[in-house]
Amino acid sequence: MTTQNSLFELHYWPTPNGWKVTIMLEELGVPYEVHYVNIGRGQQFRPEFLKISPNNRMPAIIDPEGPGGEPISIFESGAILQYLGRKFGRFYPSDERARVEVDQWLFWQVGGLGPMAGQAHHFRKYAPEEVPYAIERYTNECNRLYGVMNKRLADREFLAGEYSIADMASVGWVKSHEGQGQDLNDFPNLKRWFDTLMARPAVERGLAVGQEHRRNIADDDEAKKVLFGQRAR
Repeated sequence: MTTQNSLFELHYWPTPNGWKVTIMLEELGVPYEVHYVNIGRGQQFRPEFLKISPNNRMPAIIDPEGPGGEPISIFESGAILQYLGRKFGRFYPSDERARVEVDQWLFWQVGGLGPMAGQAHHFRKYAPEEVPYAIERYTNECNRLYGVMNKRLADREFLAGEYSIADMASVGWVKSHEGQGQDLNDFPNLKRWFDTLMARPAVERGLAVGQEHRRNIADDDEAKKVLFGQRAR
């Protein structure tokens, strides 16, 4: 089994994308230190952060014990989860058929659930003016995606069969279901899955990382303008 002696360097802010990585690190039980990237204050545009995340998005990690013993930096949450899964041989199977199952649902989240849920949340709560078309479009699409998950989970406990990075990637987005205009009681299989994940100690710990920073931004009007797209970047 792979061991980790040096701390992972996690560049992070407490959002559904950031939670994916804190949950995985907590599940693995490997050492890491958090470097907060206050996206409400535009810290994701700092040159030193862009060196490791050229798309100016968090999370990103630096592994000082990368391939060949040399440091490696990784950006994009899905790529980080895959890297950690391969390195430690957990929550990301080596069997190709099982891995394809995980990859399908990981990329479904990255390309579908995350962007659509994020847009629903934005237009329902933070857009500077009400846009009924956008609210309806993204709320309905989010509802459809919840339905896809609910159907998938009708005959299995987790998205890819066994608990995996695909589940870790999705749970933080479902946590914000009310802001997306969704009621989990309409999706009983999804609700059962969500409750199961939320009861895992490592998920609880991962979701708790940096919550004091998340609370602080709620009272910062200038930060919200950046965070929710009210000021062009």
